[in-house]
Amino acid sequence: MNIVLEFFVVTFRVLWAFVLAAAKWLVRPKEKSVAGQVCLITGAGSGLGRLFALEFARRRALLVLWDINTQSNEETAGMVRHIYREMAEEAAAAAPGVPGDGEKDVLPHCNLQVYTYTCDVGKRENVYLTAERVRKEVGEVSVLVNNAGVVSGHHLLECPDELIERTMMVNCHAHFWTTKAFLPKMLEMNHGHIVTVASSLGLFSTAGVEDYCASKFGAVGFHESLSHELKAAEKDGIKTTLVCPYLVDTGMFRGCRIRKEIEPFLPPLKPEYCVKQAMRAILTDQPMICTPRLMYMVTFMKSILPFEAVVCMYRFLGADKCMYPFIAQRKQATNNNEAKNGI
Repeated sequence: MNIVLEFFVVTFRVLWAFVLAAAKWLVRPKEKSVAGQVCLITGAGSGLGRLFALEFARRRALLVLWDINTQSNEETAGMVRHIYREMAEEAAAAAPGVPGDGEKDVLPHCNLQVYTYTCDVGKRENVYLTAERVRKEVGEVSVLVNNAGVVSGHHLLECPDELIERTMMVNCHAHFWTTKAFLPKMLEMNHGHIVTVASSLGLFSTAGVEDYCASKFGAVGFHESLSHELKAAEKDGIKTTLVCPYLVDTGMFRGCRIRKEIEPFLPPLKPEYCVKQAMRAILTDQPMICTPRLMYMVTFMKSILPFEAVVCMYRFLGADKCMYPFIAQRKQATNNNEAKNGI
């Protein structure tokens, strides 16, 4: 095709993409069904991972839960089973004259079950071995939610090298291992969905959490490159969604504070709200979701403003040192624990 003609075609497609994006803001797209599909969630034992598990359970997905903490992972599984039982009872009550038919409606292709695996996603071999067990015991994964994350809570020069490596392994490298484990079958079937739970700190950074920001920037870069690779391979049946929430009130960053006058307008997000927004994006095949929407503007401004202008904006918002109270609390807790144990 003549390059001039192709330029006009590309221009039209870009403008049309804006039209479609605007239309989705005005008309809510229909959510797809994940009923009966195998959904694997890492870091499912607590926080956002647990809430993702409950949301997928309500949509009748077959759950595979990974977490390093066996006890908390089993607690999440118990909550999922409770949801499954409630749905089965409701379906049975809706068809009292036909025993069992209601349950068949709830479980369209197989009995809904939840499987738990203790897995340290920061260890490559552990991921591959556990993934092989999942394939043998459950089946192929259709929805992969890379959610597991850790934070060291130390200034760079005070952070042990092992914690820096741990943060990078869990928050970034693990995405490579899980995706390499489950993507081949998705490619073969041209069907699947990969969700990357990153952070607003993967789009713009702040002081004091260099390792965390680097790991989330890495996760975002990995996700975007993977999305482009799938498009280049014309595997349009495999969807990807990048989730970048602002500070979420899960306790992970307890103590983090921006300027007190600004905080009422930008309070920490409720975990339930964050997950519901992410679920809506996932089930409508939205490529990226930032919560709140103001984060889109912050990311855009960071891209076009001079660095010193960004610094001025950060200082006005109190975002330049927002992590310092959190780091101080973590340090105090560590010192208290060491003193308690006689270290």
